[in-house]
Amino acid sequence: MAVALTSQRHEEGEGPGPHYVFHFRSSLQQRRRRKESNLPILSLLLVPARRGALCGARFISTTEMGARGCEAEAEAARVAKGGGGGGRGGGAGGMRLFSPEYYALCAGGGMLAAGATHLAITPLDVLKVNMQVNPMKYTSIYSGLNILVKEEGASSLWRGWAGKFFGYGVQGGCKFGLYEYFKKKYSDVLVDRNKSTIYFLSSASAQIIADVALCPFESVKVRVQTQPMFAKGLVDGFPRVYATEGLSGFYRGLLPLWGRNLPFSMLMFSTFEHSVDILYKNVIQKKKEDCSTLQELGATCLAGYISGAVGTIVSNPADNIVSSLYNKKARNIVDAVKSIGFRGLFTRSLPVRITLVGPVITMQWFFYDTIKILTGLPTSGGLPRELEEIDI
Repeated sequence: MAVALTSQRHEEGEGPGPHYVFHFRSSLQQRRRRKESNLPILSLLLVPARRGALCGARFISTTEMGARGCEAEAEAARVAKGGGGGGRGGGAGGMRLFSPEYYALCAGGGMLAAGATHLAITPLDVLKVNMQVNPMKYTSIYSGLNILVKEEGASSLWRGWAGKFFGYGVQGGCKFGLYEYFKKKYSDVLVDRNKSTIYFLSSASAQIIADVALCPFESVKVRVQTQPMFAKGLVDGFPRVYATEGLSGFYRGLLPLWGRNLPFSMLMFSTFEHSVDILYKNVIQKKKEDCSTLQELGATCLAGYISGAVGTIVSNPADNIVSSLYNKKARNIVDAVKSIGFRGLFTRSLPVRITLVGPVITMQWFFYDTIKILTGLPTSGGLPRELEEIDI
């Protein structure tokens, strides 16, 4: 049996010179690797003892040493595999949570997630905008798509794709990245406030900035989708808007855009956060750090769909007003409300928006959290102070 003798250093002034720790142990790993005989191999490790420890010596059995070694090996294996959720947090390459690199990664993930998903549903978005501008002609999803293809060709379904990809990509980067940033800031300042307050403030702050970035792209996109002779895309659309309306033409619909996206974003993020919390507590019945990657992404997708559906219903009136203003169907918000009607604000294009937004938001959260997982970060959900309390 191998024994480890630990002789620790005296406090300063309480004994002579430095002391060292001597470990004599049987190295089973070396025997296995070298496939040698079962004769004990003694390894001598000379390590400085911890300064300030009490004087004395203690014996550690090989059983205790083996247990410590197994724990270390298990922890190393868990971290190498990603830890099933809870082991992530240091990030790829030692990335710290809430560091500038972390926020940059969140912004990049949001940009890719939002840009790709909005690009994929461009045909439905073209139909939605035309239904809002000309509801008498485009009465349903099926008939509306048929009319567009028959009158303008299949390529008409992809009008405005650049505005969708780049515009909503920029917006998604600002929205997700700044949401993480503001959530951390508000969580540190508003310690005694409830979670919903922090979620509302964080999402609203992020969305205000994100919509300023989106507005010029949205201005061109809506015109391209509803006025075939206006422009072919962003390249010729931007100069055309600037030449005819000046800089203000790009931000003509900023207030209605805020009116549409602020309620949507506030409800979407808050609903997502609370849905994730409920799913882990009542459905999965595990802490996030104890769940598998499949369970985490499943919770993300379900919470994403719920949050998208809730946000769509609330933001539908403002979405109709935005389309009406950009296409000059009304001079201002009051005229738009009068022309659309109170009932029309909530019902016009609502089915196609739910068809659009639910899956889009689901896929955005899925891509966003997948990027986090692949880079070793924990999935979305929860306050920053809760993540910092987890030993990750």
